[in-house]
Amino acid sequence: MSTKSRGNIIRRQILRDVAHHPTDIASHIGQIFSISRQAVNKHLKKLVDDDWLEASGTTRNRSYKLGARRKKVMQVALNKDISEHSIYFKEFSWIIEGLPKNIDDIVVYGFTEMLNNAIDHSEGKECFISFSRDKSEICIIISDDGEGIFKRITRLKDLSDEKQALLELHKGKLTTDPENHSGQGVFFTSRMFDNFAIFSHDLVFNHNHEIEIDYFSDEHGHQSQEGTTIVMSISVTSDRIDIGVFEQFTAGEDDDFSFNKTIIPVSMARFDKENLVSRSQAKRLLVRLENFEYVVFDFKNVNSIGQAFADEIFRVYRLRSPSINISHDNANTDVLKMIKRAESDL
Repeated sequence: MSTKSRGNIIRRQILRDVAHHPTDIASHIGQIFSISRQAVNKHLKKLVDDDWLEASGTTRNRSYKLGARRKKVMQVALNKDISEHSIYFKEFSWIIEGLPKNIDDIVVYGFTEMLNNAIDHSEGKECFISFSRDKSEICIIISDDGEGIFKRITRLKDLSDEKQALLELHKGKLTTDPENHSGQGVFFTSRMFDNFAIFSHDLVFNHNHEIEIDYFSDEHGHQSQEGTTIVMSISVTSDRIDIGVFEQFTAGEDDDFSFNKTIIPVSMARFDKENLVSRSQAKRLLVRLENFEYVVFDFKNVNSIGQAFADEIFRVYRLRSPSINISHDNANTDVLKMIKRAESDL
């Protein structure tokens, strides 16, 4: 075994054992590997310098504990007998110990929701999990070898294509198993974390809290990602709270946190560089809106729309679904003209 490999093994053992040997870790590790206290101290110094450990006290009375930098990687066999909560609290909860409650709440929600999706829906055999933390952020990767989230939604919901599946996922309340799932996990997780991305086959979906419009694309020219990979991160100093995110999508007077509102980026109805002019394009946005009481069409990055497109949403659909409160946001002058023209015929 090379010196480098042996060093890595020793340092991993230190990180595993330091919680139970905070004051005698040097002698403990020395006994395990038959090395001197001086040799152990070199490993301890490196771990402290790299933020894996935090040291306190004088040389004689020095104690150690886990530092700001923490990580665990593991492979999980996917079957109905495993529990996402058990895996989290047994294997990963220690990584965020000491962080504020709002971060803890968001991380537990996002991790368990995304792992549960892999267990219940992916039809995969294995799931790779990487959970890391440093001084600035927490990053979680959950990757399964199943069918792929967009392919599965397209097949089971009988949608036109996988891009439509991505749009439906963005709206929220989308599930392929309504008896056991509400369809809210991906929607709310993507909005609780600072950055949330889904990679599956040739499609990428990304929600970043610093960008107003969600990003999605065909990854042509890149290696196709089999199954589904979720990557999510959040700053350790974030002041976001889970209840605050739920409230953003609760509208009306009832104080019951009912998920009754969705915001639809109109630009997501546009594939490639096509203009939004037809009723068929509008109908992409109107699928499943009966699940919501309040719908906001966000025209950010949309410079113009056609008369038929506007008429289908702001006159035809309103007449067909009068119980749904439809509004719009970020519409420029040209778009507003088309909307008002459609509304004038109500």
